Amino acid sequence: MAVREYKPTTPARRGMTSQDFDAITAKKPLKSLTKARKQTSGRNNQGRITTRHRGGGARWHYRLVNHQLPFGTNATVEQIEYDPNRSAHIARVKDQNGAYHYVLALRGMRPGRKFLVEEEASIERGNRLPLKNMPAGTQIHAIELQPGRGAQLARTAGASAQLVAKEDDYVQVRLPSGEVRMINANCMATIGVIGNEQHQNIKVGKAGRTRRKGIRPTVRGVVMNAADHPHGGGDGGRHKMARPPTTPWGQKTLGYKTRRRKASNKFIVRTRHQGKRR
Repeated sequence: MAVREYKPTTPARRGMTSQDFDAITAKKPLKSLTKARKQTSGRNNQGRITTRHRGGGARWHYRLVNHQLPFGTNATVEQIEYDPNRSAHIARVKDQNGAYHYVLALRGMRPGRKFLVEEEASIERGNRLPLKNMPAGTQIHAIELQPGRGAQLARTAGASAQLVAKEDDYVQVRLPSGEVRMINANCMATIGVIGNEQHQNIKVGKAGRTRRKGIRPTVRGVVMNAADHPHGGGDGGRHKMARPPTTPWGQKTLGYKTRRRKASNKFIVRTRHQGKRR
């Protein structure tokens, strides 16, 4: 996938880029694999804003992506589609029973490609099999954390993890963040790298494109009044915050670690911060 550039006909157009959608082969999703998406604008059942900066935007439907295809699935890719709910593209596939599913699209995936979900599937891109049957060094994505739970790790555009070692009932996987984690060897994963890897290089260019995604503007705390934010207030001129960075409710942020006594800490072999310069 390439990045499409625009002529600088306006200040907003200058530097704006978007996807070229060459890999997309279908214009509309399959109706049976979509459902209505209710717009809540970040409000709870009392109408109060609980998640800021949400609201408005274009209407879209949620695509029902299957992250847990059963053993014995022999599927053929029929279409590559755009999904407004995620950064990755999705593939519409048809299994041996004639049923349709949506799965995450691999890099370079095209209509007509076949893949298997088997205990002893071959080590080929697109095939899905348990981690215990993969050789060390394999690039994988859509990884389960618990057997039978469905894919949870490495699902974004261009993402992949690497199986680095195998030990008894567990394997060590290096995640995109650099963290090395132990995962049950019976968990499933898909071989290969997720497509749409240029997604991170897209330049939005103007506020309107962000508003159409349903994202409202974010106002910096330092430009607010003292009554509205801990960073606010001052003599009217530009100034730095007079306290450590916090959220509007006083919770420390910008580098402050909030992970506390998580049960899964024992599975982390190497954190994402180890080996990096401070």
